[in-house]
Amino acid sequence: LLTAVLAIVYAVVVVGLGAIVGRDSAWVTAVATLLAAAAFKLLHRRVQDRVDRRFRPGRHDALDVVAGFVEQLRNDRVDPEGVVDALREALGDPALELRFVLHPDEPPVDERGRPASPLDAARDIYEVRRGGMVIAEVVWSPLDDVERQWLPAVVAAAGLPIEMARLRVELRRRLHEVDASRARIAAVADEERRRIERDLHDGAQQRLVSIGLALRHAQHQLGADAEDARRTLDGAVVEIASAIEELRELANGLQPTLLQAGLGPALRELASRSPVPVKVSATADRYPPDIEAAAYFVACEGLTNAVKHARADQVVLRVARRDSVVVVSVADDGVGGATAGGGSGLTGLSDRVAAHGGQFRIESVRGSGTILRAELPCVS
Repeated sequence: LLTAVLAIVYAVVVVGLGAIVGRDSAWVTAVATLLAAAAFKLLHRRVQDRVDRRFRPGRHDALDVVAGFVEQLRNDRVDPEGVVDALREALGDPALELRFVLHPDEPPVDERGRPASPLDAARDIYEVRRGGMVIAEVVWSPLDDVERQWLPAVVAAAGLPIEMARLRVELRRRLHEVDASRARIAAVADEERRRIERDLHDGAQQRLVSIGLALRHAQHQLGADAEDARRTLDGAVVEIASAIEELRELANGLQPTLLQAGLGPALRELASRSPVPVKVSATADRYPPDIEAAAYFVACEGLTNAVKHARADQVVLRVARRDSVVVVSVADDGVGGATAGGGSGLTGLSDRVAAHGGQFRIESVRGSGTILRAELPCVS
């Protein structure tokens, strides 16, 4: 029918315009082609709809349900996550599941962002692809092979709401991770403040109190025995030196003063204090202070992990800039098997890097060493 209509339109235009401007004119062919194409666009959907309604009513009804949902979505009457119910109604399967693939290495999740339930071997799985990447999976139980053939067309019609729902699920998950990360950072900050208060009270404060008492005792001794007073004052000076050292250690734990000379020199100074050989690869480039501090703490925690837990014989610290990202890596040849969790220092590092909008990865195979890699965005 379409072929006949297009042939008639083309012939009528050619004959009509040919009688006016001449059949050899290129305009006749161009106008006839444009009108035939316009007629095809107008008629194809209507003819296909009537054919489907007559010969494939099930497919037609399924596409009609999805088309109605898409129209409601465009009018902002429904949420994209409602595409799951629309697919269930269109395909006649109340148990149909739509699993979203947020990352190729992660298990799929449902429309609420929760891990999907285990797969039933008796059900069909259809992968939804966009740009060559799997973004979702349709898990369902078709009634027959005819219904199974409808699925690609139905999923293609629902492609936009499926992709929108996936993006919303991913956004909610990222926001949840950010909230959890902030909560952990706040808890760590509170614990750190309590530790500093305790250390100051039990350490430096008590030493300074002892110094005060010793100096007062020295005052009473000066009149009687100057030699005893000198020994007492010498002991007070030693206590003062110890108190100052403790305060310096506390201050270094809060803000790395070594970074005043740059990240490279700070890492080399850190490596010189390590009990295991450390190779440092870093340029003299300077970065924003917060990025340098985050990179320094990644190196500190990675080196501590390699020495205390990995039992490494050698560690390699690398800092490099790739476009607008500063990459910090700590690689050791230890026992491996490192994981972030349970309130470990690696979890704190992950939160610290995430707070800067970066990514933190752990590559640790048991018996093959560990690589900690942090990617920190740096626009300056």
